[in-house]
Amino acid sequence: MHGVISSLKDFDKVFSKSPKAGERREALQKYFGVNGVIKAVEANKEWPKLLYPSIEVLDSKIKESKERRKIFASKLSEWKKNHFNASMYHQVNQVKKFAEPVYWKHLAKTISDKDYRIDADSVKLPAHLVADKKWRPMVKMFVNDIEYRKQLAETVNTSIVYKKNKRVAKFADDLQDFRMDAADKQVKDLEEKVSDLESVEKSLKEMQKWAKE
Repeated sequence: MHGVISSLKDFDKVFSKSPKAGERREALQKYFGVNGVIKAVEANKEWPKLLYPSIEVLDSKIKESKERRKIFASKLSEWKKNHFNASMYHQVNQVKKFAEPVYWKHLAKTISDKDYRIDADSVKLPAHLVADKKWRPMVKMFVNDIEYRKQLAETVNTSIVYKKNKRVAKFADDLQDFRMDAADKQVKDLEEKVSDLESVEKSLKEMQKWAKE
């Protein structure tokens, strides 16, 4: 029996007659890649006899990998949902606005009140976000309080903060973009982890076949 082998390079040195290609070799390479070690002895065939890891040890590793993959898959589902919610934010609020009396009041005023319409256009009032609790107070104040409306319109038109973009709701767009980017990164990272674990499990199952010989 040879000592502990922890790399494909050392394996090839010890068992030079073993195939240099094939599923088992790929599985062995993947196994070494996750810090796996083996013990084996020469046999009257291409591959040596695998002494360690045993079938039981490999079965334990497979179960452990599946548990980790289950956790990552659950997180992946959550982040996909977050990404979808962020991408649908404006579309959802475009529907929800119709249930808000303040939205209809805003709509009526844009038709009947020229001065109001000019102010609303100047600040690009995000009336469609009235169903969002973060934006409802601002929209409600704009619609109902002329002093607040005039002050906001003046601020947007004169403040350096709004010099490049005269939209009071630009923050809402930036926030959703940020959330989508963050979710997208998490989704890609978790997809990669799930895929890697699936690959590891496939390799461990191939190692089990070897251990049975």
